[in-house]
Amino acid sequence: MTTIKSCSHQAATELPAKSDGFAAVSRPDARVLVLGTLPGQASLARGEYYAHPRNQFWPIVCEVFGAPIDLPYQARLQLLLDQGIALWDVCATAHRPGSLDTSIEGASVITNDFGAFFASHSGIVRVCLNGQHASKLYQRLVLKTLSEHLKGAWVALPSTSPANAGVPYEAKRRAWRGALL
Repeated sequence: MTTIKSCSHQAATELPAKSDGFAAVSRPDARVLVLGTLPGQASLARGEYYAHPRNQFWPIVCEVFGAPIDLPYQARLQLLLDQGIALWDVCATAHRPGSLDTSIEGASVITNDFGAFFASHSGIVRVCLNGQHASKLYQRLVLKTLSEHLKGAWVALPSTSPANAGVPYEAKRRAWRGALL
């Protein structure tokens, strides 16, 4: 775990590392926005959304759209864009030790600028939230800032994270397929 040392007259205090999210992957004609919470350590290390080898996001996306699972990262992003899907995270930055969403310190969350995003992506008709934590943060921090027509346009989906191993792959695939198509 990376730590930040805070020095004072007393002993140093360790704070969880601050994680910064990625820029949105989108085109102005996007109709669906997929939101995670914040990139995990594997994603941050590789500079890629959903880079953990056991995360099921890319296998599900490739299966839903009939693409080979071994597509290079840039081709996977292009696949999403060609399907009218934008990709981003609820959090622009937050303190989180490790990769688990449950470890995000709630008071440290700074959300992405959804007002600006939706203003430049007026065709968005659905927001797909990857997992319960993304859904809870979106409901608590983002919904209240949106115009009325966007407030009912979201759906919480099963997390594709390896930490959500209790939900079978097929159930995740069905839910995601219904939301993405």
